[in-house]
Amino acid sequence: MRQKLLRASLPLLLISVAVFCVGPSPDVHAGSDQGRAGGRAPRKRVLAWADTRNGQAQHESVGHALAIIERLGYESGLWDTFIRTDSNIISKTPKKTDGTAASGGPNLGNVDAIFFMGHREVPIDAAQREELLSFVRDGKGFVAAHVALTAFESWPEFLDLIGARFDGHPISGAGTIVNEGGDFPATKHFPASFPFSDEFYQPKDHSREKIDVLLRLDLSKVAPNASLHLNGDYPLAWAKTYGKGRVFFGSFAHSSETWDIKDIQQMYFEAMKWALGLTDATPKPHPMR
Repeated sequence: MRQKLLRASLPLLLISVAVFCVGPSPDVHAGSDQGRAGGRAPRKRVLAWADTRNGQAQHESVGHALAIIERLGYESGLWDTFIRTDSNIISKTPKKTDGTAASGGPNLGNVDAIFFMGHREVPIDAAQREELLSFVRDGKGFVAAHVALTAFESWPEFLDLIGARFDGHPISGAGTIVNEGGDFPATKHFPASFPFSDEFYQPKDHSREKIDVLLRLDLSKVAPNASLHLNGDYPLAWAKTYGKGRVFFGSFAHSSETWDIKDIQQMYFEAMKWALGLTDATPKPHPMR
């Protein structure tokens, strides 16, 4: 009988071990007294928004990324996440497809920050665009990842919000990252330099006088490439302010496996805390270090 019970229990035991070993999470429980059971402070509200219907190359990782952001907020007790791919909620007064007012749910009037992974020309109208800008400008948070850099290319004001535009990914695969943000909450856990493999988005139309570059790709060992346009400077993560709002962009996100890396989860966890005003740091634009 004992042998039969062991044989019956073995598959469950193996599954439990596998779940425990895959994708260790960052320490999200620090400060969780603000969380779910009798916490002292109310949880923040995050809208995880990823309209990818116009994506030129759909990324399978987007759904997993939204789930990771939701889990980090849930496990820490710091925020509740509302995952949406419908862009009509980008308004203080969302409307249904028939033009009548929508009731309930997240909107720009009842959330504290946005986590954004929209792709290319996200279809929102002029009024929604102005409401999104004022949402951040008036003091809310905006954290964006990877494909977000491709969004709204025809909208000049979005460049001012996010800090740069997409200019291809001439380097994919193994690379070396330089940490220029050793004192910033989202990047201080990284070493001064470290190896990393990803599809590295190249930014354009940015200025180091306006963004605080935290991580960049080391191009000193990269072979000349006609598609490289950055003269040795290849920012991959930065922070900035937009009016009273806090903005963070991180390039790391191409594959689902990237989102299971503890240090990447930690980066976006701390970026979201900062954007929500739960930690303090002032972006400090600077020349390349």
